[in-house]
Amino acid sequence: MEKANIEIPKILLNRPMLGPPNARNPYDFFITIQVAGRVGLLHEANTMKTFLCVSVTALLFLAAVISRANAQETQPLRLVQSIPMSNVKGRIDHMDVDVKGKRLFVAGLENGSLEVIDLGAGKWSKSIPGFKKTQGVAYIPSLNKVFVASGDDGMLRVFRGDNLELLDSIKLELGPNRVAYEPHSKILYVGYGGKDAGKDYGMVGIIDVKTDKRLGDIKVDAHPAELLLDKSGKTLYVFVSAASKVQVVDIKKREVVSTWPTSSQRNGDGAFDENTHRLFIGTRTPPQMIVMDSNTGKEVVALPTVEGMDGVYFNAAQKRVYVSGGRDNDVGYVFVYQQNDADHYEPIGKIPTRSGAGTSFWSPELNRFYVGAPAHDSEEAAILVFEPQP
Repeated sequence: MEKANIEIPKILLNRPMLGPPNARNPYDFFITIQVAGRVGLLHEANTMKTFLCVSVTALLFLAAVISRANAQETQPLRLVQSIPMSNVKGRIDHMDVDVKGKRLFVAGLENGSLEVIDLGAGKWSKSIPGFKKTQGVAYIPSLNKVFVASGDDGMLRVFRGDNLELLDSIKLELGPNRVAYEPHSKILYVGYGGKDAGKDYGMVGIIDVKTDKRLGDIKVDAHPAELLLDKSGKTLYVFVSAASKVQVVDIKKREVVSTWPTSSQRNGDGAFDENTHRLFIGTRTPPQMIVMDSNTGKEVVALPTVEGMDGVYFNAAQKRVYVSGGRDNDVGYVFVYQQNDADHYEPIGKIPTRSGAGTSFWSPELNRFYVGAPAHDSEEAAILVFEPQP
């Protein structure tokens, strides 16, 4: 018997590993295929036919492996770290970051706590208990303060930024959730009220962060799910999820001046690209990423997005929209969309996270995307840290 050997050498050994050092690199392989053949003119045709068939099969296999490996390498987000929070149980909500101190503040919604992550050391560092449904978080470095909203006790608590000592408590109605800080006027806007407070309308509280006093309220159609400010601090976009609307607030007048419906229901999270005058709106029924003109309320495009959507952010440097989701789902994902221009967007990635991992936070200063992954089965809660890729 003769053997026809097809050898595919090791290739691309200078490429980075796709996993930890002990993982198998899909580029690092060596294939030898042996094809039985007989010596003699009568069998040459069959041997050559078999040789060619196996050659094609081997090359197709090689192409598939390279394609799969390249797909993994070219995902727009790469998981670089997982920081465990072993004491946190239940759903995780909103976050904010201390860029200079490299601390991440995380709302442990069902845990009734504010968690502090040391990003420099890559580990959990502190837990502050005593909240009922911890939600919105705002860190204001210029005043050395952290504001934390909790929905089920109607409170907005104020902590020192350095040692996290409680400084003040501001009583609101039930339902405080989203917060948005306007640095020029030093005003913090807090969404609350609505169904959570037993009312058919919602409120946006106006908080003076220097004195920790509520200055007034702005009435909206229902409980605010998202608050987005323009850079001038003159316009506030309020997402009213229960009514599937975006309401535009004139800050000087302290009143709604426009109301725009969304084509999909339950618009819960969003981001704003002021340069192109575009709002990015995540909806849940059906799950879509809607792009809306921030001047007119006209919908430009709507693309499918992740089930259980619970976080929308815009990476202005790379012109990419991140939509995280997975709440109440077995698998979580981050969908990534490339902004080609103001009116054209394309999906470029679907990165798996973990079961129930919905909320997220984008820090342009640190160039990191953080996803809150709740405890599930044998997995403890964690913050998943992603780095954007070219």
